[in-house]
Amino acid sequence: MPLSNTQLRYYDSNVLRLPADKRTEYHQQVDRLIENLRKNVRDKTKIKITKVVKAGSFAKYTILRKSADSPVDVDVVFYVSGKDAGSETGESLSKQIYDLLLDQYPNKSVEDFTIQRKAATVQFVKSGLNVDIVPVVQDESREDYGWQFDVQDGTKVQTCAPCQIKFVKDRKDKDSDYRTLVRLAKKWRNHTELKPLKSFAIELIMAYLLDKQGKGGSIEERFRQFLLYIAQSGLKDVISFPENSVIRPTFNDSVVILDPVCSSNNVASRITEDERKQIVAAAHDAWETVHFASTEDDVSVWKEVFGRSFKTEAS
Repeated sequence: MPLSNTQLRYYDSNVLRLPADKRTEYHQQVDRLIENLRKNVRDKTKIKITKVVKAGSFAKYTILRKSADSPVDVDVVFYVSGKDAGSETGESLSKQIYDLLLDQYPNKSVEDFTIQRKAATVQFVKSGLNVDIVPVVQDESREDYGWQFDVQDGTKVQTCAPCQIKFVKDRKDKDSDYRTLVRLAKKWRNHTELKPLKSFAIELIMAYLLDKQGKGGSIEERFRQFLLYIAQSGLKDVISFPENSVIRPTFNDSVVILDPVCSSNNVASRITEDERKQIVAAAHDAWETVHFASTEDDVSVWKEVFGRSFKTEAS
């Protein structure tokens, strides 16, 4: 017997979803960081901050609560002006913010700060919160748009953090279970250790299926459809959305998922051919496991997909 919506919503609400009190705690912690960093940027650099946006899974409400396989990451996008996107580098921007963070938190060890490909990260050990400070050079011609840099290869892509948040909200407004399905898929990804399959890509694949297939069917059926789509398509389809422009570049990447707010950006460009095959194989195995669990009416088998924390009712 398939799992009911009530059972899977219980699992989502009580195991996967970030509790309201923790969301409030993280908001407060991030707000303090933003306030202090704003002041330091103003007083110690020539960078002008035009706006700050909390972004990523936290802002989209698709984030998972902290667990052994799921740290809590909050993206904070700092839009800056007075910089030429053609000459500025991600390395220089992130390095300036990195140095300001070191100065801002003198009692933290250097190991708590890192420079990622597109962000400077500060880790708060006590709360388990990681905050990624993402510098974006403001596009003066388009409100909310800007240029985001990759520190390692020097490339830049246009992005719009508020637009990406709205994209997910629009799908949630269309389907109240959309975020639940995303969190289920992210938990499967984490348990299976499919690190190349990023959260944004999962959100977009699930949105693509919602656009194409609608919201009919149970949560379990639609989660199985997500796995089956990856297994059958091999992630070889070009995934795009009504929000994308008509003019689109040609990509030679193994997986192509267009950013709905910027058609020139393939959000899956880093997935290699070997990683694509790994993701597809894992989705096929998970679909077979879920199908067996549903057919045999064996809830315990679901733990092979989601881990030991899976439960559908109070213990």
